[in-house]
Amino acid sequence: MSNAPVNNGRRRFLTAATAVVGGVGVAGVAVPFIGSWNPSARAKAAGAPVEVNVGKIQPGQLIRAAWRGKPVYVVRRSDKMLADLAKHTDQLKDPESLEEQQPVYATNAHRSIKPEFMVALGVCTHLGCAPTYHKGDFGEKVEGVVNGFYCPCHGSMFDMAGRVFQSVPAPLNLVVPEHSFPTADTLLIGVGQGEV
Repeated sequence: MSNAPVNNGRRRFLTAATAVVGGVGVAGVAVPFIGSWNPSARAKAAGAPVEVNVGKIQPGQLIRAAWRGKPVYVVRRSDKMLADLAKHTDQLKDPESLEEQQPVYATNAHRSIKPEFMVALGVCTHLGCAPTYHKGDFGEKVEGVVNGFYCPCHGSMFDMAGRVFQSVPAPLNLVVPEHSFPTADTLLIGVGQGEV
């Protein structure tokens, strides 16, 4: 132990300098760590809205889009397809779409904003298989109805509004995602009406 006098000014300086260097070190570690909690660009893109050009879709034609890693079916329904929706409501589990499988603005007979366009996730509500589209032009029928969707995995069937038929394993109608039409030929999936 030294008998030299204690320099309190120097001691305070060294204590303060050590605290400042330690604080900078903690901030240097904390900023990247907290930044890593933010979603990556890839994750942001996976949840981003998807724009689909619907101007060239013919009546009765189905196109597929991918949104959040799931297929979205977009069908331009013909006048006959729309008229047929009211003819089989007694065969459906939820003909009025009372279960919340669609946004409020799509809780109607055709389950969409524009009656001519059906927009629904192409995922069966039973076990997540992809239903196939049956178009009446080929003589195929779903539950006696000319047009609709059939899930080959367990036999669930849906009409042209994505409403599920009775006596099939699927418990609910197909999910209608948030969607909007910013222009006459543009469908935006992932952004609801009024949010554009």
